[in-house]
Amino acid sequence: MGCRDMEKCEAAAKEIRGKTLNPHVYACHLDLASMKSIHQFAERVKQDEQRVDILINNAGVMRCPAWKTEDGFDMQFGVNHLGHFLLTNLLLDKLKDSAPSRVINLASLAHIVGKIDFDDLNWEKKKFDTKQAYCQSKLANVLFTRELAKRLEGTGVTVNAVHPGVVATELGRHTGLHQSQFSSSVLSPFFSLLVKGPELGSQPSVYLAVAEELEGVTGRYYDVMTEKEPAPQALDEEAARMLWEVSSRLVGLEEERGQTGKMNTPAEGQSKAAQANPAQTSPAPAVRGVVA
Repeated sequence: MGCRDMEKCEAAAKEIRGKTLNPHVYACHLDLASMKSIHQFAERVKQDEQRVDILINNAGVMRCPAWKTEDGFDMQFGVNHLGHFLLTNLLLDKLKDSAPSRVINLASLAHIVGKIDFDDLNWEKKKFDTKQAYCQSKLANVLFTRELAKRLEGTGVTVNAVHPGVVATELGRHTGLHQSQFSSSVLSPFFSLLVKGPELGSQPSVYLAVAEELEGVTGRYYDVMTEKEPAPQALDEEAARMLWEVSSRLVGLEEERGQTGKMNTPAEGQSKAAQANPAQTSPAPAVRGVVA
């Protein structure tokens, strides 16, 4: 389990070990807003684990202020898309060696109003809109899923995206939904009837990870546990290819793989967001899973 908050991660891992009597549940630090942290986490997984059968890209931030990641990216685009893009690529060799294996990307219904602004992915030219920034990042999740599935054809690694539904977690902490007395006293009871608890909210991810009927199924989008066609802009193959190329450059994958085959991290203190202009780019018996 890769988590930013190690106190919460350790508590969750301890609870899972107690309920399942499975001692092989480990808490590891991972901050998706830091490329350095992502590289460190991936190296630990590659060194400590013989197999990675399942990778669930579950981290996310929603409608936060105009924050930047450690490397200078818009926080929502950086965490929700670029962080998972880099982590997945760093673990691809391990996933291929463990095939048949699966990657599950947590997307959102919000992708249907998303738009990828290749001229200003990091909101440096236009006025920041936290809602649109979130929707852009969620559209990126679906485009990434489809492009990765295409690139992994024939490897035995499948990748699918899922909207888990509305789940009562702290993801909406920045929305201000319950900050007024009216919303807290009047709307909260109705809201609680419409949302799922975290345990139920995790079931779509579990389904995509282990369902036997999904063996070999890849490049699909699921609304909870039902396959659906995503928004038209999520089916744009050229946009998916461009996003892959831009993302590769932003996270430094174009600088990697010399004869050692290792990834090079960006120079310390140097913002990858400032270096690139995107507008110029054209289940197994024993399962080892990573939840990031």
